[in-house]
Amino acid sequence: MDYKEYIEIVENFPKEGIVFKDITPLMQDGKVFKSAIQEIAEYGRHKNADIVVGPEARGFIVGCPVAYALDLGFVPVRKPGKLPREVIQVDYGLEYGKDALTIHKDAIKPGQRVIIVDDLLATGGTINATIQLVEKLGGIVCGLAFLIELTELGGRENLKGYDIFTLMKY
Repeated sequence: MDYKEYIEIVENFPKEGIVFKDITPLMQDGKVFKSAIQEIAEYGRHKNADIVVGPEARGFIVGCPVAYALDLGFVPVRKPGKLPREVIQVDYGLEYGKDALTIHKDAIKPGQRVIIVDDLLATGGTINATIQLVEKLGGIVCGLAFLIELTELGGRENLKGYDIFTLMKY
């Protein structure tokens, strides 16, 4: 399936010079969204994942149905102050500033095989921070899966050593 047919290109969003890839048309078509989720789930099945992790917020949109399709649990990675129990935190740089992510301290068990799922691979900063959180808890990142990869931003190169699956490349 050509998923690009269901991506809306929005110029100058969220700021001047950015070409935003809007996944909402893909999500609004149930058969197309189901197909995309099934392809990512099949990747997770092939990687023998034990659990699915996704960074907020669009990682939840893709990761939760993938976890459901695989009969696995889902672990949210969130910004500081959003998770109610004891967390660990990683600070990281963005294309346009700095940020931090957290995960519950007991969310990943040592040796668990983790697939990290998000909507978009850009520079890899958010995913690298998510990888650090998983690995600090003893998880084994067995795969990274995305709907979209922006190849010119170098995320794949910044995540060398990790297996990466994407449905679309721009």
